[in-house]
Amino acid sequence: MNRNAAAISADNNADRFKNFGIGLMITLSVAIGLYAVAFQMGMQGAPDIQAKFAEWPVFSAMHVIGGAIVIITGGFQFWPSLRRDHINFHRWLGRIYLVFVLIGGIGGLVIAPRSDGGLVAHFGFGTLAVLWLFSGWQAYACIRRGDIASHRAWMMRNYSMTFGAVMLRVYLALFATAGIGFVDAYPTVSWIAWVPNLILVEWYLALKAAKRITT
Repeated sequence: MNRNAAAISADNNADRFKNFGIGLMITLSVAIGLYAVAFQMGMQGAPDIQAKFAEWPVFSAMHVIGGAIVIITGGFQFWPSLRRDHINFHRWLGRIYLVFVLIGGIGGLVIAPRSDGGLVAHFGFGTLAVLWLFSGWQAYACIRRGDIASHRAWMMRNYSMTFGAVMLRVYLALFATAGIGFVDAYPTVSWIAWVPNLILVEWYLALKAAKRITT
């Protein structure tokens, strides 16, 4: 195999791995989004959690339904062919995404002080809501002024926090498997569900920036 053929093979393998990762992300996101819809309809969720959300019905619904629409629609925005071949659909999906980030973020910010896990969890979810709203606004402002590269970066940051809804369930399951109960795990999970996601995105963006400088 010559050098060009090897490079092409490596690129094809990288593309397959990337597409698998995006597909897995979309699958998990849609599953959690549908679960959120079922929760809002009273079809899923423990009775005590349903009762807690019922104390703030409007803001809880804003957070749950807004978050469901955001996590379902957002994952598809990373599919390369959607951005390349269906640009108008991509734009409208992005508009829907950002509108419901606003709705879900406001709802999340209001109910964060009512979350389980004490002050640590309150600040964890409250900080998440603030940064979620801020990054959504930045993504909108960037695309309005035609700065596509910055828009994409802010959307990646935003969705990394959106994907915290998936990671929250993953970490809770891991803690439960390790014998750590919900009450003890939840304050930690309120931070690790989204902070590592955001760090990974910043690392990826930094690598891309460094590559542009060297080339």
